Amino acid sequence: MRPLILRHSLSLDGYAAAPAGVRDDFFLEYDQDEAFVAHMATVLGSAGVHAMGARTYHDMAGYWPFQTGPEADAMNAIPKVVFSRSPIDTPWATTTVCSGDLATEVARLKAQDGGPILAHGGVRFAQALVLADLVDEYHLLVGPFAHGGGSPLFTELTRLQLIGVKSFPRGNLALTYSRPDAAPS
Repeated sequence: MRPLILRHSLSLDGYAAAPAGVRDDFFLEYDQDEAFVAHMATVLGSAGVHAMGARTYHDMAGYWPFQTGPEADAMNAIPKVVFSRSPIDTPWATTTVCSGDLATEVARLKAQDGGPILAHGGVRFAQALVLADLVDEYHLLVGPFAHGGGSPLFTELTRLQLIGVKSFPRGNLALTYSRPDAAPS
């Protein structure tokens, strides 16, 4: 059974999305931090499938197909699954739409052969995965800034076990957590 890994960005004060009207500064100076870019390429390339909500899919499909480099190669070559209850256009190659119950669709994906399911997405999609207890491992990317408010990733007590920490020259952190009862993938 392959794991579902949730890759999500957080501010230092724990918010997964900025308050309304405030610019998100996730990945501050991202392109100027070669070590962080290399780390992200490795994370993206390790996936067997990229899973995301409809809004994130729309944003990524408008960006990644027109980019080059290791991150773009991973995002474009690896199959994508987009979760949407309504019909959507899927212009990005290798995309499948899942419109059924989230837990049922994720269980079906986990039962398939292949590498990990790497979930990307907006805070609502991420929160839905967390609340349904579908996440096996968390790759949390913490930027060197605080929002002072916004939308949290976690909306109820969620116990996790730290299994990895990486820091980068521009102040970004990559924190990896698993469920306390799960072996790391």
